Order: sequence, then C-alpha cells, then structure tokens
Amino acid sequence: MTDDLKDLKLALKAATPDPDPSTRAAHLALARKSFSDLQGSRDGMRPTSNRPNRGFWTGALSMLNTFPSRTALTAATAIVAFGFVVLHYSDLGRSNFPSRDTPAQQDIQQEEASFADLSRTPRPKSRAESRELDGAAPLGTSTANFGLRSEERATGITSRLVEGAVSDSDAASPTGIRKLAEPVAPPLALDREEFANADPGQLLITSETPVSTFSIDVDTASYAVIRSSLMSGHLPSPDAVRIEEMINYFRYDYPAPDEAPFRPTVSVEATPWNPDTNLVHIGIQGALPEVEDRAPLNLVFLIDTSGSMKQPNKLPLLKQSFRLMLGQLRPGDQVSIVTYAGSAGQVLPPTNASDRSVILNALEQLDAGGSTAGQAGLQQAYATAAAMAEDGEVSRVILATDGDFNVGVSDPDALKSYIANKRDSGTYLSVVGFGRGNLQDATMQALAQNGNGQAAYIDTLAEAQKVLVDQLTGALFPIANDVKIQVEFNPAQIAEYRLIGYETRALRREDFNNDAVDAGDIGAGHSVTALYEITPVGSPAQLSAPLRYQAEATGHGREELGFLALRYKAPGAATSQVIEMPITPDIGPRSDAGFATAIAGFGQLLRGSDYLTNWTFDDAIALASRTKGEDPFGYRAEAIQLMRLAASLSEN
Repeated sequence: MTDDLKDLKLALKAATPDPDPSTRAAHLALARKSFSDLQGSRDGMRPTSNRPNRGFWTGALSMLNTFPSRTALTAATAIVAFGFVVLHYSDLGRSNFPSRDTPAQQDIQQEEASFADLSRTPRPKSRAESRELDGAAPLGTSTANFGLRSEERATGITSRLVEGAVSDSDAASPTGIRKLAEPVAPPLALDREEFANADPGQLLITSETPVSTFSIDVDTASYAVIRSSLMSGHLPSPDAVRIEEMINYFRYDYPAPDEAPFRPTVSVEATPWNPDTNLVHIGIQGALPEVEDRAPLNLVFLIDTSGSMKQPNKLPLLKQSFRLMLGQLRPGDQVSIVTYAGSAGQVLPPTNASDRSVILNALEQLDAGGSTAGQAGLQQAYATAAAMAEDGEVSRVILATDGDFNVGVSDPDALKSYIANKRDSGTYLSVVGFGRGNLQDATMQALAQNGNGQAAYIDTLAEAQKVLVDQLTGALFPIANDVKIQVEFNPAQIAEYRLIGYETRALRREDFNNDAVDAGDIGAGHSVTALYEITPVGSPAQLSAPLRYQAEATGHGREELGFLALRYKAPGAATSQVIEMPITPDIGPRSDAGFATAIAGFGQLLRGSDYLTNWTFDDAIALASRTKGEDPFGYRAEAIQLMRLAASLSEN
C-alpha cells in the first residue's frame, strides 16, 4: 500500500467517531419507523425506485450492509464527500446565471426545462429571450407567481404534476431527494395574445339614434380560436369572442340571387332569451361560384418561419394544410413561396401548380428559427405577386403566421396604408393564423381588413379542409366589394334596438354613402348573417323611459319596423350600387334562423352579456339541438358539443 493510501486511510479512520450502541439503536428504530410510514402503502404494494434490482445506489447500499458498522460509516462518509465534490464542480458550470430565491423555485425551473425538451419548444439564441417566448419570468426575477392561472384566463406555460405523484412523504424523505412527477401537456400560454374587439354593442334608443350602419364580415377566425380554447379545457377570453364570426362560421339556406351578385333575406321572430323582444334576422347570399370560368390564379404563400412557429400546431400543421390547398389549384395557376424570419426571402420562384412535387418539396424544406421580420416579408411577397400578375389574372397573398410581428413594424398605421395601396392595385391579402401563445389576432385582423382579404384561424387539419378547400373559391374570388349594411328603425314601432356583434365593423351613418370608405367583401357563394334585437313600443322589456315631447312618424312606412339598405361595388368598380327593402312585421321566421340565434346566444354567454339574464348554456344547447337541421359535415354537431364543454367549464 502506498503512503498516500495509508494517509487517506488514517485520515478517514481519525475522522470517524467511535460507535455508540444506544445512538445506533435509536437511529435503527427511527429508520424502521420511517420506512414503514413513508415507504409502505395501506392500499397494497407499489413500485419503488430499486426495481429492477441493479444500479449504482442499490449496489452501494448492498455493499454497506455487508460492512461492520465502523467501516460502513467511514465508507458512507467518503461517498457523501465525493457527491459534494461532483455537485460543486457541476455548479461551477452554472455560476454565470443568477441564483434562484428558494429550492422550490429551482424545482419549477427544472420542470420548465423538462417541458421545453419534451415539447421541442424553439429556443432563440438569448436565454432571456427564450424564457420570454415561453411565457416564463425573466432570469433573475422571482417566479413565485409563475404559471398561476386567474379565474378568467391562463397567464403562462405551467407544469402540472400528476395528481398524487408528489406527496408529503416524498418531501420528507430521509434521502432528501424530491421525486418529480411525469410531466403532462402544459396549458396554453395566453399572456402574449392580443385580440381585436370592442365593448359589446349597447342598447340604442330609436328616437335618438334610428340608423345603424356597419360593414359586413365573413371572417371565421374567432370561432376557431374559441374552439381551440374550449378543447384545451378553459373558457376563451371575452375579447376573443366576436359573435358575428361565430354566426358566419356556418352556412344557412338563404335563397340564391337572380341577377344581382347577392340577395338579402329578412325574417322576424321572438327572442328566446326575452319573450318581450324580437329578433330581426338579416341574411345575404352571394351568387354561387362559376368554377369553370374562373380566371388564372397567382398565389404567393407568405410563410412565417420564425422560431415561435416550430411547435407542431404551427409550421408542421401549416405544411399539411397547404398540401390540401394545392389539390384545388389548376395546372395554369402559379404558386410562389416567400418566407420571413430574421429576414425575408423567396424560397420558391413562380411555379405552375402542375409541378406539384416541386412545390411540395419546397414546403417540406421549410424550418423555423429566428425573429419575425413581418414587414420585410410583406414587401417581398407583394413584389413577387406584382411580378407574377398579368391582365385578367387574380393575384393573392396568403399570409400564414402565429401573428407575432416583432421586427420592422415600427409604425402599424404606415403598414396598414401600405397594404391598402397594394389592395387598390388589385393584390389582396388574406391571413391564416396557426397555434396559440403568440397569437396577435388584432394585427392579423387589421392586415386582412385593410388587404380586402379574410382572416381565418386553423387549429386542426379539418379546419384547414374547411377554409382552404371547401371555401377556397369564395375566399379568393370576390363578387362584391365594400359591402355595407344600413338599417333605419321606425320609432313609431321600435322603442329600442341593439346589433348583436359587429362591434369592430361599425361605421358612421355618413360612411354608408361615401364610396371612399372601405368595407368588407363577399366572395363567390358566401353568406352573411346579422341579428338585431328590437324592443317594440309599449313592451315591458323597454329599458328607457319614453320622452315627454316626441314627434310621431308620418307618411309612408308608418307600420314598417324599419328599412334595410345594402351598398356594394362590383369588383373593380369605383361607384357603388344600392339594394333596398322594407322590414315589415308580417315577415315570419325562417326554418334555419333558430340555429343562428342559438349561436348568437352562445356567443353572448361567452362574452358575459348583460341582456341574457335568464338564459343559460343549457338553453343554447336545447335551441341548437332543435334547429340543427341538415349537418353534412358535422359542424353544427361540433358547436353543440362546444356549448356542452363551455357549460361544464363555467361551473368550475
């Protein structure tokens, strides 16, 4: 034996105290009691950490059991000393990072890292940026409130522990080792999301404000976002609920137009949530598409490939969705792909749709990483579309993103003006959202509205089928531009009224006759639905007291409830045309109006409307079930299921 080994042996021997029989007996008794209390199970055997019966710790404990007590204590001291050395040197590698406040917070960080690895969350170069992207607190700050969810919405990505996996006995384990539960899918990180909405429409007194004016809306993004939230186990933010988009998600059996590009239909029925008021149901049906005669199509896919798009429900789902869309294109159509992350670039030059393999290969090669230079991407996409355009062809830019524009958009108003100018040149912009967490719905809505396009949100491949296959022609080929609706209510018949939804589409009265004011477009085969709740004069539901001095209505139309006017432009025209019709009390309800009413009630419940005092989710479910009608694709049945989920979640 060398001198060094002898010195080590003597040092260990000197450091080891002499055994005390009474202390040893007390420790053994405590150990047996701890083992019985903490490791045992009153419900039967459970798995333990030493199965299978091999491994470092199992071997070490077996070795110690064979040693005399003095030798065992000496060896145990050496093993513990070795462990402290290893931990010390491993900590040196982390010495550049600020320390956490408490061991519990360190555990939270370990769990966050586990979820990041399991979900393959993209990581920017900066660690601080990475944690900000994931919704976590910045480094060096307290995480005591990290991941807590308020009663209304989730505020960050959190880690959930399997119920019962970590117990008090684990925390009090003699080894001091805390068992981490198996991670489960974290809830949505919604604290960075921003939605375009306004306060719910208020009740208006007809004698004071007899005219209501708004732009039509055929977007469907809000409904899909609501579905995503409910399917993830929580109620949507009220700001995410745009009732008109919920109603217009579904098709209704309105009469097709004869000569004009669209035809209005009006019906009046009793209000299910207030028997003393009525609903005026306005439906507009666009002409069915003439598929055989459509013009050649030039599509520019503007795809966000920034780091936040790496999640499975973002860029991977985007690729699958665009594959479906390619099957709807004709050989003479052209496709180009522009991507943007830290910078923008064209990854696929204009290519005939017949070269499907070339387009699909370019899609599959896309990967996510970097920041989000949205403005540069838009400029590159519009330049590409301009180079592709020829007389008689249709050019469209389809922006696919999670909505996170964080590079280059220093002046949103200037960006809107830029898109509006490109719209006037004939290139429209539609926006398709993917994923949650960074969803900047407000930006996406503004881009689509100023670009004369539509805003949709895709959370499943089935939704991609609906948006990019079933409704593709309507989305890309408008039949009427700048469509506005104006209703004048008769104060002799109607005391009060309110428009349900369309808060972000409201126009001033004078905007209706101003052809310079932009409004929504109707595509081939599209339908639009709007609902007014009206309070007849003398109804007990009237909330406002009648005026002492009020002029009575005279002349024609005294018995009419109101007068409907629609203004639109033919595609490419500068001057608008008008369609008008009276709203009379003898117009009965339509057979399919009930389902739209159920959806309107559902949306008001999600927004927390003050006008549904005695109406519940169960009432909405019952009405939707009675009026579901034909449902070839199951969309209406799905809506009823979402109502049931909302009812259950609202009770929690």
